[in-house]
Amino acid sequence: MRLLVSACLLGCSCRYDGASKAHPLAERLAQRHELVPVCPEQLGGLPTPRPPAERQGERVVTGDGADVTAQYRRGAEEALRLCRMLGCEAAVLKERSPSCGSGTVYDGTFSRALAPGDGVAAALLSAHGVPVYGESRIAELLR
Repeated sequence: MRLLVSACLLGCSCRYDGASKAHPLAERLAQRHELVPVCPEQLGGLPTPRPPAERQGERVVTGDGADVTAQYRRGAEEALRLCRMLGCEAAVLKERSPSCGSGTVYDGTFSRALAPGDGVAAALLSAHGVPVYGESRIAELLR
């Protein structure tokens, strides 16, 4: 199966803080499936590193109040375009991210509190019928 995967989970240093979040099962995932790395935030034109951002309703804002919603939406649209063009059947995305989070994201107060919701890219992919898995569900794809 071809999977769209958050590039940070594959060890790419593309997170907001310039780091990666390499997942220990990523190599096994690559042995079983064809992976397409993506960072919607970079695809939307944001630099690395960049100020941390969180969802506040339909908007995405940085800790200092800058509205980066347009960049997040552009990145989500580009991720969906790549997913469709390359025939990805599902996506494995970084949990809690304002772009990639699925089911739970930071609540927009920059207090590290979590709230129900999806990141911008995860929501767009799901709305177009792409199954979205957080990294805690990678083991399901290895069965």
